[in-house]
Amino acid sequence: MRLLILPALLAGTALAGCASTATSEAPAVAPVTAKPEIGAFGFDVAGMDRSVTPGNDFYEFANGAWAKNTPIPADKSNYGMFTALADLSNERVRGILDEVKDDPDNMVGRTYASYLDTATVEARGLAPIQPWLAQVKALDSKAGYSALVVEAAKNGVSGPVGGYVGQDDKFPDRYIFSMYQGGTGLPDRDMYLVDNDKMKSIRTAYVAYLTKMLTLAGEANAAARAQAVMDLETKIAKVQWTREESSDAVKTYNKYALADTAKLSSATLDFPAMLKALSPKITEVLVGQPSAIKGTADILDAAPLGVLKDQMILRSMSSLSNYLPDAVSDTQFAFYGTVLQGTPQREERWKRGVAFAEGTVGEAVGKEYAARYFPPEYKAEMNKLVANVLDAMGRRIDALEWMQPQTKARAKAKLANFTVKVGYPDKWRDYTGLEIKRDDLFGNAIRSNRFDYQYMLDKLGEPVRKWEWGMLPQTVNAYANFGMMEVVFPAAILQPPFFDPKADPAINYGGIGAVIGHEISHHFDDQGAKYNEKGELSDWWTPADVKAFEAASKQLVAQYDAYEALPGEHVKGEFTLGENIGDLAGLTIAYDAYKHSLEGKEAPVIDGFTGDQRFYLGWAQVWRRNYREANLRARLLTDPHSPSIQRAWVVRNLDPWYGAFDAKPGETLYLDPAKRVRIW
Repeated sequence: MRLLILPALLAGTALAGCASTATSEAPAVAPVTAKPEIGAFGFDVAGMDRSVTPGNDFYEFANGAWAKNTPIPADKSNYGMFTALADLSNERVRGILDEVKDDPDNMVGRTYASYLDTATVEARGLAPIQPWLAQVKALDSKAGYSALVVEAAKNGVSGPVGGYVGQDDKFPDRYIFSMYQGGTGLPDRDMYLVDNDKMKSIRTAYVAYLTKMLTLAGEANAAARAQAVMDLETKIAKVQWTREESSDAVKTYNKYALADTAKLSSATLDFPAMLKALSPKITEVLVGQPSAIKGTADILDAAPLGVLKDQMILRSMSSLSNYLPDAVSDTQFAFYGTVLQGTPQREERWKRGVAFAEGTVGEAVGKEYAARYFPPEYKAEMNKLVANVLDAMGRRIDALEWMQPQTKARAKAKLANFTVKVGYPDKWRDYTGLEIKRDDLFGNAIRSNRFDYQYMLDKLGEPVRKWEWGMLPQTVNAYANFGMMEVVFPAAILQPPFFDPKADPAINYGGIGAVIGHEISHHFDDQGAKYNEKGELSDWWTPADVKAFEAASKQLVAQYDAYEALPGEHVKGEFTLGENIGDLAGLTIAYDAYKHSLEGKEAPVIDGFTGDQRFYLGWAQVWRRNYREANLRARLLTDPHSPSIQRAWVVRNLDPWYGAFDAKPGETLYLDPAKRVRIW
């Protein structure tokens, strides 16, 4: 599955929700304004900096005044169009939750109220987590460590390996359990291994954080024990795969029979026993990074038991910090929020409560959100746009010079097999059996985590749930799912500046149209192209196709490698390749769809802007974003998307952009036609 944007680097634990009806109802009609919400035609002209030549910096030309005049709120690591819409979504959800928070018979209300009840949380202190910590500390031999890791996973506590149930990439009509590398508390292996001043300062701050967390947990000799955990994790980081390696669909497809996972095990980490304890339905497993997982198992086997227990205590305190007193949760934020992301202060309690409610009862909230804020005409207009962009992709495939005829035929078949999901699910998830108490925040979190984990395990042996969504309607994002052969657009992203039925069509095609194209093209990017017309991971391109595609991809890698996002720190072209292909192809396809929609007519000039100019301005507008330096630095390591400025610059590869803005040789973004990257 590919996302348009990456969720927060340290998102909260995924939780379950409450019971709801089996099928969706048509949302009620929401009021629609007679003119665009933004400007005269859907674009914020006042946010431009017309003193900048478009060919020198198209992002600055389109967004310079906005960037200069828009501060980052104190509770944000970055701020832009996505965050503005997320704030709007939060306010709307808050309104929904406020209406039911005092109703003891409403599960949604009880969930939200439990988070807002700070008096009870503070009064109970660490008492709610003590039974679990006592279980960790009672471990008296490594023989019991594997069982402890299983219980931790069910509780929502990260461990030495991760696991989930998903589609089998080569047999997408069935589910399989997958394992992937873990065991480190910093977001990227480079934070342990790169030897520069910034990374050294992060490591120093991390050890200080671990020390404080152990102290808060009531443990003695915290500094030395924290350093021992850091030393353990550094060893694990050395055997981990890079993000580039871990994003390769072929390299990470390694199927093991249950018994054969013993080859990856050690006396301390017994995978056959762990998998049997999780579910009797697990007979085989996909292993993402075999050498890293085997290496981690061996490292844990050589480590003292006390260090393993300390790491589990720290993982527990960190993973569950949001449900504990502020002394704990503020400490967690001070490191992960401020040190790693540069965010000065935490969000207000109600915002965190909204996030908890969405994680716990998300689809129940989403059903009401869709009813209030996503009218049927929005869905109808969006479906038209998607159909137009899909048609444009089909025409692009037909016209490709580098793709062989037999591959084109299968690519077109793949396109025809797509499922498009817009707004909200046709079937809502049923969470009957989840217990939520108004005065038990920590207990609600643990019960939800365990309920959700079991919900996931129950998929094994069942038909694939094609009705299921990977995001909530109120999430400002979009995604492509290779195995499901689907592109998905939640309601919350389908509003200005991305989509406004009252805006000029050029703005909509440059905004949400390019997003649609981005998600469609993910199915044909460096990883998505490895999945055939049935959603199966397979080798279905001819060698000539692969050679041509890889040559163009290498050009794009080199182009993005050259971008210096911070002094001395560049975009990683290989790591961001799939998303850069998505941007390049998405904008190309959306432009074709826009021109086709004009039916041979010339678009009118509006406020001095031609149709082509408005199209590209619509693209640039959605990427308005200001970053804190720490957040941008962390994203360069962990986010497979390029920074927003460089995403806007993808226009330099598109011939029509040059005509629209008269970009000339000698200007910074100008590329000779032979050097413009052309893939789809």
